[in-house]
Amino acid sequence: MLTNDELLQYVPEDGLLKDRVILVTGAADGIGRAISLAYARYGATIVLLGKTIKPLENIYDEIIDAGGAEPAIYPLNMEGANVHDYQAMAATIEKELGRLDGLALNAGWLPAFIPFKEYEVELWSKTITINLHANFLITQSCLPLLEKAEDAAIVMSAHASNKAYNGAFGVAKAGLDAMMDIVADEYDRDELFIRVNSIDTGPLLTQMRRLNYPLEATETLASPDAIVGPYLYFMGPDAKKRTAEHIRYDRLPADARWNGNETG
Repeated sequence: MLTNDELLQYVPEDGLLKDRVILVTGAADGIGRAISLAYARYGATIVLLGKTIKPLENIYDEIIDAGGAEPAIYPLNMEGANVHDYQAMAATIEKELGRLDGLALNAGWLPAFIPFKEYEVELWSKTITINLHANFLITQSCLPLLEKAEDAAIVMSAHASNKAYNGAFGVAKAGLDAMMDIVADEYDRDELFIRVNSIDTGPLLTQMRRLNYPLEATETLASPDAIVGPYLYFMGPDAKKRTAEHIRYDRLPADARWNGNETG
């Protein structure tokens, strides 16, 4: 079984994800962009989900230019979408692509660091909706499709944040960890298995990190490209029956690199 350090340097065989359809939320930048490109590189058709079309079009072009399968763009605002919007999304994926094999729940939003007693109710609700409730609705809507897949997988981007001033974001991320455990346990059975795992990358050079830590030296942060190994492993068949695992990294070295960038 690969250790956490070995997962960082996991490089799949070419074509390992061929013919698979994978939905990635928050695909426009950061980790979402990195894993979308990686999944496409190994043969998957990617459904790029985000709230703004132009950045998704940029990732679309990158995938096409790299020779990947034509991805799909699905613009959706996770703050305002309701259960019917997510059900329509799943129905569209089934109609247009015929299947869904993987779900990468990566989108997240941290508004600010706020003392608990000063948290505004509307901001609390918005933060919980984007980071937790929307992930519940996406997962529930996609499960019927994933149940039909031969080797279905769900990978969640976690964030250890149950500490001072994290407020609704910390509560939502703790809830997402619990949701992962529940879904993993329900689908850890021979007759209907879905692999469900989470990855806490630690701080990386992402837009959300820059916005919330404006004085942090960016040269001290690793690129999101450095973390794609675990996301590839748990999305693909090499992970087999490994499920309900919380993979956590503290802080990757700023010069961390993924071996796949050297072999590609």
